[in-house]
Amino acid sequence: MDVVNDTPDPAGVGGALTHLRQDGTALTHLRQDGTAQMVDVSEKAVTTREATATATVHSTSEVLTLLGAGELPKGDALAVARVAGIMAAKKTPELIPLCHPLPISKVTVDFELGPDTVVVLATVKTKGVTGVEMEALTAASVAALSVYDMIKAVDKHAVISDIQVLAKSGGKSGDWTLPASSDVPGSDVPGDGARA
Repeated sequence: MDVVNDTPDPAGVGGALTHLRQDGTALTHLRQDGTAQMVDVSEKAVTTREATATATVHSTSEVLTLLGAGELPKGDALAVARVAGIMAAKKTPELIPLCHPLPISKVTVDFELGPDTVVVLATVKTKGVTGVEMEALTAASVAALSVYDMIKAVDKHAVISDIQVLAKSGGKSGDWTLPASSDVPGSDVPGDGARA
């Protein structure tokens, strides 16, 4: 049976195309011809896996005061954003094409309120054959988007930034934590800011 690939060859070199990581190993999400594939994880061991990701919403001190007090025109933005982040984690494989559906066992979404920022911290846990970094990133991103949606009536210039994984554990590659830096909001997990 002939396999038809209707995706244009990105480099124009057909089967000779090789996609490598910096360490020289092949990228698992790409086939030899450069087209996408869902990684085969059927031989991987089931382990407990966890990931924490962050996103930061920048606004004004006046808006942050209203947000912290639950007095925004749309109501309690943080409660809504927390539920949005949890729901988003569960929907990740529907949003990110090559993500595997996973049996998520826990999702937490917390907020650190600063003078002019809201740092979202999302943690996702599973017992499975692949990690939950994408689920944590999706939860943090959508929670931040929900905060933005709740404050845009009073601050049309709010900005979302610094979406990144802070830590992961479990699996073959082991544990990893983003090095602490004063330039990275929420990188001192767990944070010592005011949590909501």
